[in-house]
Amino acid sequence: MIQRNSNPNKAIAQLYEQHYDMLESMVIQNSGTEEEAADIIQESMLVMVQMIKTGKFRGESTIKSMLYSISKNKWISEIRRKRSSQARHENYLTKHEENELDVSEAITRQENLNFVMTLFDKLGETCKKILKLFYYEDMAMKEICEKMEFSSEQVLRNKKYKCLKSLIESVKSSPHIGEQLLKSLRNEK
Repeated sequence: MIQRNSNPNKAIAQLYEQHYDMLESMVIQNSGTEEEAADIIQESMLVMVQMIKTGKFRGESTIKSMLYSISKNKWISEIRRKRSSQARHENYLTKHEENELDVSEAITRQENLNFVMTLFDKLGETCKKILKLFYYEDMAMKEICEKMEFSSEQVLRNKKYKCLKSLIESVKSSPHIGEQLLKSLRNEK
């Protein structure tokens, strides 16, 4: 009826009636819903009708097995598409959350740095220079001693200790930042 185009709607209705339950069951048993099964079955019927009209279905297998194969392949493709889409979505969410954390951490670090720099600016010029040379320019105590013309490295170490102590006491007004500063300053050479 489909090949001869004599009442193809009746033939298609008969295909639905004879095979719908079997095809729906296959989709549902493979983690699909009734709505997904209806979509897959409709697409499969369209493929089957097109195959019959174009002569690609030669009757080497039954209509039932051909519809089953088409539906199964379409459902497998749909599952792959859904998994791929879900993986992309999860990847996006993960990256988005990581970016939010990175931005949040960067803002926190910048605020902490601003706070420390404010405290650092309150130190005397000698203390600022000693700490800057030691921590930011990574100079050895011997080099700092020569550059700043201290009488000995021990005198410089004592001065550095007093500078740090003064800075740490200032930081104690903010325990969270104080803890971070203490951790970083304790990593001395």
